[in-house]
Parts: sequence; structure tokens; C-alpha cells
Amino acid sequence: MRGSALRRCCAGAVVTLTLATGAAVAQAAPDSGSAATPAPKPVEQSTATPPTTPAIRRIEPVDDRRVRVFVDSPAMQREVEVIVLLPRDRSQPRPTVYMLDGRSAEPDTNNWLEKGRAAEFYEDKPVNVVFTVGGPASFYTDWQQPDPVLGLNRWETFLTAELPPAIDARFNGNGWNAVSGVSMGAEAATMLAIRHPGLYRSVAGYSGCFSMGTDLGQAEARAVIATYGGDPDNMFGPSEHPDWLQHDVVLHAEALRGKAIYLSAGSGIPGVYDGPDNPDYPGNIGLGGPLEAGTGNCTRRLTARLQELGIGVTTHFRATGTHSWPYWADELEVSWPTVAAGLGL
Repeated sequence: MRGSALRRCCAGAVVTLTLATGAAVAQAAPDSGSAATPAPKPVEQSTATPPTTPAIRRIEPVDDRRVRVFVDSPAMQREVEVIVLLPRDRSQPRPTVYMLDGRSAEPDTNNWLEKGRAAEFYEDKPVNVVFTVGGPASFYTDWQQPDPVLGLNRWETFLTAELPPAIDARFNGNGWNAVSGVSMGAEAATMLAIRHPGLYRSVAGYSGCFSMGTDLGQAEARAVIATYGGDPDNMFGPSEHPDWLQHDVVLHAEALRGKAIYLSAGSGIPGVYDGPDNPDYPGNIGLGGPLEAGTGNCTRRLTARLQELGIGVTTHFRATGTHSWPYWADELEVSWPTVAAGLGL
């Protein structure tokens, strides 16, 4: 399907999420584990000469396994930071897992490290793990235009063309990659996978939506961008622009064939981490519940499409759970056998 026919189809798959984001997401940030969204600030423009060749400029150790890596990015026209988590045993070439943050991506860290227990989980895993830093509400994609608030976003080019060769060369990568993401990052991870099918062997999406080409899928993405003061037209253009269809994962699900795929979501019903002892309890229940119910519908729709195409997918639909970090931290362990198998581990 193309055009308006595609955008009208399967609206129920994302209606809950869109209503939640459109009506209330400006007051909360469930993918950050916080009940408050920081006031957006215009991105400061660098006066330095933009780099012309992608290269690692410097590396700053954080601890015995973690380093901050600063990469000259011609696509982003600036120095871009990522955090790399190294394995204990570094004697052999190894795969790389790229982990994308959610909507509220922080400017100096990644919520997978702060709230997703990623450092602890990967303690004994023979992989490099690369965590994005920054990029709130960006969908880690290439925007058509720079945004006055969110700046220049050419994340797709940076993450798929510039960064992997530099990481493999510096950190003994073997060229086999996985990409994972949560919430906004789940849609971003699967978008990168359909648009660069030869780059990734495994892809995991936790609590995401995957239908940019539908009216309501586009409305969800626009609402996410608006929460940080960005102009959604700067990403993929006005609503009828074909770029929205080009980034629709369900529409282009065939490109995921041959990969190890893991998808998960909760039901939105309060679960084990949603009791009153949790300081994020009000936001988790009031907004995180409807959001997770919506992403559950989205995830089922992508699952159904993959099954219709005869493409294998591993899913985990939890009977309870809201749109919040404790559940996604658990998903790292549950999803690892699928991700690892795709990486030959």
C-alpha cells in the first residue's frame, strides 16, 4: 500500500499511544523514568570548523571497562560523543551492540547505563557495546532540515556509515553488529535495520511503535518531537512527504529477513515495578500505562506482518508492566539469547 491508503490502515494499532502522547506526554517523560520533562533549550551552534573526515578524535577512560569516545562527524558537522563499554577479555575480535536511548536522551550519558543496568548485564558478555549520547526526540534518523531547537540531526549517517568502521578499527570489532533501542529508540533501531539491512545481524525493539507511514503513527512521532520543542516538519517534511513512508518499518518489514529479531512490550496494566514505593508511581500509572498499551498494539502489528511474510521473530508480550525502565532492564536478559544468536555467540 502507498500514500493515504497506507496511512489510514490499522489505525487502532497506534490510537492509544497517539492519544496519550498528544494529550499528556508534554507533562511527563516515561522513557526516562522521570515524571517531568525538562524545558527544551535551543541547541548551541559551534563556531569550530566542521570536520570533513570521520575519525575518533580522543578517548577518555571512565573506569576499567567504560570509555567516552569523541568522533569527528562530517554528517553531524561536529564532534559527537558515544560511550563504549568494553568486555573483560579483549584478546579476540568481537561483535558490537549499538544501544539507542529513548525520547529523553541525556546530553552526557545514556539511560541504558543509568537506569537499564546495562553495565552490569554486559559484565560477562564478549561484545563491545556502544551507547548513543544525546539526540532527544531525534529518532536517530537523518532530518531533512536543521531544527532551531533540536539542531542538526544526521544520526542515521553517523550511526551507520561513520561510526561502525571507527569502532571496529579502534576496539577490535569483527564487523558483526546488533542494534537495540527502547521506546523512541526501538522505532529508530528497526528503521536503521530496514534501511541498512547488510549492517546488522540482530535487532531488538523494546516498547516501540513502527508505523511512521500511518496517520496515527506519524502523529505519535510528531507528538514526541513536539515535547522537546522541535518542528516535526524538519524531520521528514509535511505529512504527505514520501519520507514518512520510507521510514515505516511495517511497510518495509521484508528488509528484516535473515536477522535475529526480538520485540517486546507490556500490557500497560500496573506490574511488579509500579507500586507506590516507586517514586515514579504517578507518572507510570497515569501516562506509562496508556503508552505501554499503545506500544503493545504497535508491536503486535509488526509481529503480525513479520509472521505474514514468514520472517522469524521472537516476542515477549508481558501480561503487566508500564512504559518504564525497570521492565526494559529486565528485557536485556530476556532478549540476549536472540541477540547473541544473531551475532554468532
